[in-house]
Amino acid sequence: MRLSRYFLPVLKENPSEAQIVSHRLMLRAGMIKQAAAGIYSWLPLGFKVLRKLENIVHEEQARAGHIAIQMPILQSADLWRESGRYDDYGQEMLRMQDRHGRDMLYTPTAEELVTDIFRGHVSSYKDLPLTLYQIQWKFRDEIRPRFGVMRGREFYMKDGYNFDLTKEDALHAYNRHLVSYLRTYERMGLQAIPMRADSGPIGGDDTHEFLVLADTGESEVFYDSAVTDLTFGDREIDYDSRDQCQAILEEFTSKYARTDETHDEALFNEVPEERRRIARGIEVGQIFYFGTKYSEAMGATVQGPDGKPLPVHMGSHGIGVSRLVGAIIEASHDDKGIIWPEGVTPFHCGIVNLKQGDDEADTACESIYDALTALGLEPLYDDRNERAGGKFATMDLIGLPWRITVGPRGLKNGVVELTSRRTGESEELSPEAAVAKVAQIYAKIA
Repeated sequence: MRLSRYFLPVLKENPSEAQIVSHRLMLRAGMIKQAAAGIYSWLPLGFKVLRKLENIVHEEQARAGHIAIQMPILQSADLWRESGRYDDYGQEMLRMQDRHGRDMLYTPTAEELVTDIFRGHVSSYKDLPLTLYQIQWKFRDEIRPRFGVMRGREFYMKDGYNFDLTKEDALHAYNRHLVSYLRTYERMGLQAIPMRADSGPIGGDDTHEFLVLADTGESEVFYDSAVTDLTFGDREIDYDSRDQCQAILEEFTSKYARTDETHDEALFNEVPEERRRIARGIEVGQIFYFGTKYSEAMGATVQGPDGKPLPVHMGSHGIGVSRLVGAIIEASHDDKGIIWPEGVTPFHCGIVNLKQGDDEADTACESIYDALTALGLEPLYDDRNERAGGKFATMDLIGLPWRITVGPRGLKNGVVELTSRRTGESEELSPEAAVAKVAQIYAKIA
């Protein structure tokens, strides 16, 4: 993409309504625009990041054996009356009527709808286990939406639902989701710590939230600092192996890590004093096991091995895809702007032409642009007739991990400058070597 043809409405000044870093930088970088309180339009740069995160989620869900579907945004209230949640959910649920006077609601979550799908098509234990998921827009009518996409009313979310014959089977699904989420977050350049949490209106006794540590987090968290040393890495996991999934759950949840709702001071005091930490965290996902809460209420049964009907055991599993955009920025930025991890960057590399209109500089930039594109990478070429300082400020603000700077002076010596956004370090390389190095960096994370 050439910046002269792109829609990137950057702002020079900090928006007065933005209270936290991610909200401020997303507005300044032209990623979003507020449409109403807690509701945003996603502009091209923000939309590209959102799609990158969505693709990672889809890939890791498929790796774990989960099956994608798409459910509607509007649901019938009748299903929620069956489960008993219609009156219990509270004012966060946006209720409405269609032209025929039928009660409808804008989806905050989809346990009832997916249970209705299941009970209409699955009747035998032989069709289990089954996990269905979607990535879809949701709406919760927050009383005070704030912090941009971190606490909006409309949000983009992956919600998955498992159906199993027994509690033991469902707990394996719970463990499988925990493993897949660890992989997902690390691919996004995040360390998301699973913490024992409260189930809220979803219900159930077994639940973990995944939290990214950040000063602006909405939750107070208490944890053993040893959990921050854990990484999933590139280990290969057999998701059908109960032992492997259970071992990873134990590895990542045996150390003390809890949100304020489930904090136990006595247990926390058993952690060595030098490892006790109190901080803030941003919730980016949660997994639940809630047994037969919905299947019994809604008649979602299968014929068991003995021919008798059995209510299926269920769980639900969510990742806040749109919220993750803000969380990544909160965890990865500096005074100049965003610093995207390579796995989620909207463009792989920026190209800055220091002297637009100079034949040699223009030709070199075009050659680099074509070479990167031919390798399957997406460069953003700043070909505007702007001063160099303004081009650098834009690149720093939007946070592309790597920048190739091309100018007549360097070209006289046969070199361009390759700069890391994260470290600020630069090196002079031939144009061909700079392209090869960028390609090598991204080949390692493909």
